Amino acid sequence: MKQRELGRTGIRVSEICLGTMTFGQQNTEAEGHAQLDMALAHGINFIDTAELYSIPPRAETYGATERIVGSWLRARGGRERLIIASKVVGRGTMPWFRPGGEETRLTPQQIRHALDGSLQRLGTDYIDLYQLHWPDRKVGLFGAGGNTFTTPSDADEVPIAETLGALADLVREGKIRHVGLSNETAWGLSQYLAEARNGAPRVVSIQNAYNLLNRTFEIGLAEMSLREGVGLLAYSPLAQGYLTGKYLDGARPAGARTTLFNRGQRYEKPGVDDAIRAYVALAREHDIDPVQLAIAFVTSRRFVTSNIIGATSVAQLETILGAENVTITPELEDRINAIHQVHSNPAP
Repeated sequence: MKQRELGRTGIRVSEICLGTMTFGQQNTEAEGHAQLDMALAHGINFIDTAELYSIPPRAETYGATERIVGSWLRARGGRERLIIASKVVGRGTMPWFRPGGEETRLTPQQIRHALDGSLQRLGTDYIDLYQLHWPDRKVGLFGAGGNTFTTPSDADEVPIAETLGALADLVREGKIRHVGLSNETAWGLSQYLAEARNGAPRVVSIQNAYNLLNRTFEIGLAEMSLREGVGLLAYSPLAQGYLTGKYLDGARPAGARTTLFNRGQRYEKPGVDDAIRAYVALAREHDIDPVQLAIAFVTSRRFVTSNIIGATSVAQLETILGAENVTITPELEDRINAIHQVHSNPAP
């Protein structure tokens, strides 16, 4: 599998990253290990997890994914060959994350507490890429309100300099190697880069949603990614499975994520089904699996460092990995862009 540089670090990561957020609810430990084995056999060296996972977040299952990845690492060995990414939750009101049930914040104390928990669950002394799962300040997240921005919140915000200072301490201690962002805006990224000029760690990546139904990253962040060397770790390349076409016309296949958890509202907006039908038809016209068309498109973008894939079975994972054999030709890209012109970003 091809590799790309993670920011300006000199670290090479596979252009496909295995996302693991289903481990612990939709997938058992054994199933998670099977997926990790398959990923490794296909040349993937990049694994993404978070203290939040598994999804949906619950007091009973938070941290379950890291524990499953950790048990796999202990069983298989070879930690030094892998790039492990995890995340600390941003501001929120999930009381099970912190002692005393306090609001989660990106303060030095909470970041240290979160990281120590992740290290213990993963069974490792360090995390290669430690990401801020979402900002401390109020921003549009996960499709809410179309991710639009209105006005800064009046609520207090942990200063970015304070958050980066805490991460700098952890880098010096050797507990993390590099720092990344997630669900961040162009303004937020610019502020983190400005702080780096004052001696703080320079962020090396940004993990945001990016897929055929949501190309908003291209508007303000793609140029920053390329010019500043802060590549996109693209999550949800299949739009939570909606780009397979399996949820068209309200269908709810047994065992599918939306069927189980009813968390697909981001992809149930006006115009989404029409866009999906157009992309599925294009894929079939070219004798390409719609899954592989969606994955190959994301991987083909120059500003993408790695494409974070996820599956609930090894059969699904094998299909997704087959996208490595699909080329987005200039003709195919023109057809994709023509659909995008008519159905622009229906699910931001």
